[in-house]
Amino acid sequence: MKSEPIQNQLRESVWRRKLTEAERAGLRAQPETQADLELESRLTAGLAQLPDAAVPSNFTARVLQAVERETALRPRPTVWQWSWHVLAPRLAVGVAVIGIAGLAYQRHEFNQRARLAQNVARLARTQPMPSVDALKNFNAIQRMSQPHADEKLLALLQ
Repeated sequence: MKSEPIQNQLRESVWRRKLTEAERAGLRAQPETQADLELESRLTAGLAQLPDAAVPSNFTARVLQAVERETALRPRPTVWQWSWHVLAPRLAVGVAVIGIAGLAYQRHEFNQRARLAQNVARLARTQPMPSVDALKNFNAIQRMSQPHADEKLLALLQ
């Protein structure tokens, strides 16, 4: 790991110039790196012997014109194009979100009903049901608990 930056620096040095004796002495401790850099050095020397390619004087202008033509030929993206490649994943995500929301709501409703049933069962256990006789005479018992005005006394006061 530590030798990789050094190896890269030496490789870049080989591209620009020949290595010094001190650099070559440091490479003798690393035979695999020395072999790689020797090959790199030979390749760089071989490339340096090749003649430069002749380039026309208007090369830059021609390249820029070709780039402009290529960009002009490309169709401009429209606001919306119907494509199943785009629509299908969006539709799938939408259906998944709606499905998960529906299941969450159903679970919530089920829990609410279960809590209501538990509360009713708890209430039934804590308070005993009134007797059947009390339910038969419920109206009479209810009237007895309400205060009645004494009509004779009211008549005398008026």
